[in-house]
Amino acid sequence: MTDCRVENGERGFTFTELLMAMAIGCVLLGAVIGTFILQGKSYDAQEQITEMVQTTRAAMDMISREIRMAGYDPTGAGFDGIPHDASRLQIVADLRGAKTSDPADGDTDDPNENIMYSYDSKNFQIDRNTGGGNQPFAENIETFTFDYLDGDGNLTTTTANIRQIRVTITARTAKPNPGYSANGGYRTYTLTSLITPMNLACR
Repeated sequence: MTDCRVENGERGFTFTELLMAMAIGCVLLGAVIGTFILQGKSYDAQEQITEMVQTTRAAMDMISREIRMAGYDPTGAGFDGIPHDASRLQIVADLRGAKTSDPADGDTDDPNENIMYSYDSKNFQIDRNTGGGNQPFAENIETFTFDYLDGDGNLTTTTANIRQIRVTITARTAKPNPGYSANGGYRTYTLTSLITPMNLACR
């Protein structure tokens, strides 16, 4: 007769215990995966926000530098540094006139002496044109506006009275965030600068 008793108190897992262990393992695995996915989405969202802010600041910095040079006319050729235009921002300066050995340069036909910024609402971008046609300058831009102000800070439509430019750029993230309900899921960042071109004040 065979003895079926288990020696030393050892016994295997029952089917019910195995099922419970598997269920607990699946729950823990699901929690780990969920946490990993959540962290990945959070990282991606933060990365997009950082890129959005950097793009806006870089665009504003360059536009501001160029506006400050508007109207620079070392040879006294006479031209409008910032002609009033509601649809585009034009910046004119004789940069070469101060660097060339020929003091009679006196024109704004050289590279980066006649710059035009405009907004492409179809492609959500700011375009920059230095004479060769519009080129993408800043992407994922919701709005790009500019106001012409006179010496007292009032809006003006007269080119001769322009003394300051107020530029506002609103950028958005490259992709919508499903967890963000406002603005179709796109987070935005707005930056406004008031720039005074010193050469315009000398007119």
